[in-house]
Amino acid sequence: MEKVSFVIDDAQASIIRAPLATPFRISTGQHDELENVFIRLRASDGAFGFGEAAVATHITGETVPETLENLQSAASALRGRRISDPAAVCREFAPAFAGNHAALAALEMALLDLSARVQGIPFYRLFAPVAPMPQLSFKTDITVVIGTVAEARATAKLFAERGFTSFKIKIGRDEEEDLQRILAVREMAPGCELILDANMAFNAQRMLAFLDRLDGHEARPVLLEQPVPKQDWEGLAEITAALEGSGTLVCADESVGSLAAARRAVETNAVSAINIKFMKSGILEGAEIARLAAANGKRLMLGAMMESALAITASAHFAAALGCFDFIDLDTTFFLKGELSRSPYLDDSGRFDLTGAGSGIGVVPELP
Repeated sequence: MEKVSFVIDDAQASIIRAPLATPFRISTGQHDELENVFIRLRASDGAFGFGEAAVATHITGETVPETLENLQSAASALRGRRISDPAAVCREFAPAFAGNHAALAALEMALLDLSARVQGIPFYRLFAPVAPMPQLSFKTDITVVIGTVAEARATAKLFAERGFTSFKIKIGRDEEEDLQRILAVREMAPGCELILDANMAFNAQRMLAFLDRLDGHEARPVLLEQPVPKQDWEGLAEITAALEGSGTLVCADESVGSLAAARRAVETNAVSAINIKFMKSGILEGAEIARLAAANGKRLMLGAMMESALAITASAHFAAALGCFDFIDLDTTFFLKGELSRSPYLDDSGRFDLTGAGSGIGVVPELP
């Protein structure tokens, strides 16, 4: 990461709310609106940097009030400070944010965005690649949230017609309905890539039995995400071993929220893939997880919580820079209404293209 020097003369944190086009339902809960905490940094030369914390209480246990308080404290500490090594400043704050990684991600995002803007370079230029070359153009999947069979069919039809080819189906509340929803998606989007995300709703035996049923319908997924509770490492390992050579990868999401957890996943061979999210680990630790996983032959997914175009676009830069992600799950802006849904580098078919990216992340949210 290149050296830079700037003085932060103002820093503010605030809560922003935005309506969803449709509720985002998973097995452990649902979002009815976006309620995230944003931080804005201003350098003495007038450049701005923005960060976003997407709080998913039902997944991480973090709350909006604690996240706002932590970011307000960080903002206060940063006012008037000269920054010559943004990454070092991020690491300095990390211990205080140990139980609030969404806040850490927002702070890192804002500092790095400001650094990139001051230097006049795209956000992705701040990260050293894992693959030989950056990957500046790629497509996201689209999520089919938990709901009725008719809703799954309608979602699949809508997004298949727009050019989406990868569908991530949330499962875990009703196995019979889940089966019919999966078949409905395949019917509406023939030939599509199927990803299943159980969000910890199964045990190993039930999950394997459900996959056997899918085999009977020739509807096996390419990726199975977090089938069992996050501390059930034995269950993950059992499913991974059973599916070896089957064409279905087993991916840890909730189980891996830190570099230490990623090391455990790698050393025990509990999974064949890892889902990295800024809001679980922060940005810099997320890069370390990616390097560890890639070096040990694990496949990688890049995902998100309920994030606006700011954090989603930052993640897209991250994916472009590292170039090592096999699965991109950066689709939450398609569930939002209004300005917070608009990324300049994402089209209606789900393709990100950062080829002509300007300085910083490239998204400027309107904050109070």
